[in-house]
Amino acid sequence: MIVQTVSPEQATGQVAHLYAQLEQRFGRVPQGFQLYSASPDLMAQLFEQTGYYLQHPNLGFALQALIRLLVSEENKCTYCISFNEQLLMEQCGYSIEQITAIKQDPALAPLADKERAMLLFVLKGVASAHTIGEADIETLRGHGWSERDIVDGLYHGARNVAVDIMFNAFKVENDI
Repeated sequence: MIVQTVSPEQATGQVAHLYAQLEQRFGRVPQGFQLYSASPDLMAQLFEQTGYYLQHPNLGFALQALIRLLVSEENKCTYCISFNEQLLMEQCGYSIEQITAIKQDPALAPLADKERAMLLFVLKGVASAHTIGEADIETLRGHGWSERDIVDGLYHGARNVAVDIMFNAFKVENDI
């Protein structure tokens, strides 16, 4: 990493508290999260957003991980690709062959039609926001997605673009 961060051993205060949560969840503090120790208030904001999505009432874990994986694939963020591949394999039971096929054609994602529609919408919005139109929104509504879900889904993908930029720019080492 090319910016100074706080190691888990040196963390105090808010950073130490957040690191403890990461250690509980992952058994360690991944490098990607250590980047944000350089800005504790930003780190706290990101934790709050992550918590929101982890408890989202409608956007499931696999859908969110696939959004992050496929957005990161476009942005060539090897850290996020590895991280989300690992989550999909360990927590969702995906094989590396399935993940490879999904990267080549996201429509192959083993999701319900409703979730697949959201995945494809988010990928379209992140790749080319100007091409999103009322028909795209109507399609999602037709699958039962609420306005909140639609906004939250696209924001999750857009937020991941920012994470990819940060990780790529600051050369976060892949510790996955």
